[in-house]
Amino acid sequence: MIDPLELELPVDGGTLRVLRFGTGPRTAVAAHGITASGMSFRALGRHLHPDWSLFALDLRGRGGSADTPGPHGLDAHAADLCAAAERWGGGAPVAVTGQSMGACAALRAAARRPELFDRLLLIDGGLPMPLEDGADPDALLDSSMGPVLARLTRTFESDEAYVDLFRAHPALGPEWNDDIEAYVRYDITGPSGARRSRAQEGPVRRDGRALLTSAPALAEDLAGLAVPAVLLHAPRGLTGAEPGMLSDALVAHWTARTPLLTAEAVPDCNHWTILMGPRARTVADRLVGMV
Repeated sequence: MIDPLELELPVDGGTLRVLRFGTGPRTAVAAHGITASGMSFRALGRHLHPDWSLFALDLRGRGGSADTPGPHGLDAHAADLCAAAERWGGGAPVAVTGQSMGACAALRAAARRPELFDRLLLIDGGLPMPLEDGADPDALLDSSMGPVLARLTRTFESDEAYVDLFRAHPALGPEWNDDIEAYVRYDITGPSGARRSRAQEGPVRRDGRALLTSAPALAEDLAGLAVPAVLLHAPRGLTGAEPGMLSDALVAHWTARTPLLTAEAVPDCNHWTILMGPRARTVADRLVGMV
């Protein structure tokens, strides 16, 4: 696997790191999950058709864009995807994709600027999941992402100690591969003896809260969607166990109400490995074969 080409994208407030996979003339732009980086698309990049190039953003506050200031939230990330489409699209519509929170940003970009995109691929995310009446978004964020947020504030004695934390993860350890390891090592920064994640707690918290309160706006995005869209979803979730992040009922609800959206369950994967395991070939095939 050739390492991706690292590029810069000027955006409001600074620049973003962008990882380019492939050298073909067709263009796709991609957004990662809430604590991830563009390196999560490494396996997809390896399976990408030679006619294509994938430009995977490191979103604000993550990866090589860790020091890029806000704004944060889906509108900001969608605007950055649009900037990438304009920068590398050559004046023609491009594909847009995203995983988890990145899928929501990709949906927002396609819904708000449909002239820039000819297809939308949602990877285990992008569907509205309304809060229960009276639920506190901040309390829910702490309860659902507590261990993740704690990791972002920890330091580690060595790179190997940080890698070992992920290797012990129940969703990653049993399916460990070079793509997962490259993703984890790309995330490491900090001085010797105090290594840590590049992802910044503040942006992650702000994005997490925005995501938890985004269901009404995402429903509007789906209702107005004018770009052909495919949702790929995994049967297992963040911990590697069933159920998946998106229930069959939720998928059926939104595909029935969104004429341009179809869905496909991708077998034998979890929320992480749908993109960083053998099923990345399926994701790559669906991206280039949609229209």
